[in-house]
Amino acid sequence: MKKNMQGFTLIELMIVIAILGILMAIAIPAYQDYAVRAKVSEGINLAGATKLAIAETYSSSGIYPPSNVSAGVPPKASINGKYVTSVGTGSDGSAAGVIDITFNAVEQKISGKVLQLSAYTAAGSVKWTCKKNTVDTRYLPSECRN
Repeated sequence: MKKNMQGFTLIELMIVIAILGILMAIAIPAYQDYAVRAKVSEGINLAGATKLAIAETYSSSGIYPPSNVSAGVPPKASINGKYVTSVGTGSDGSAAGVIDITFNAVEQKISGKVLQLSAYTAAGSVKWTCKKNTVDTRYLPSECRN
């Protein structure tokens, strides 16, 4: 009786393991950057209400509000999340029309870093751009990596 079924040879198994090792060496750092980028995105999401309030204030009065409270949002320390310490504008954080998003120490790679969003007007509407920030470029959301 002939043996039709044979298993893999040792060299074939070693080649598969080597290929998997190479793929994991590439995928793990990319995933870690993605995970930190998702944590930075929490700050962008938390700043959404502040961005809207600043745009509405500018649309109605023609000037950027000098603080979170004058924009109609809570003080900067009370806008926080799991990875964000504060979100503030004007005297609560930075210059009027600029939002400072400060990250806490939960994620070591962005601990104490600040991401600034700056308002500007284009065609009568308020648009936002990322300004000075201390967050490493590879951790920035796509809208800030230009």
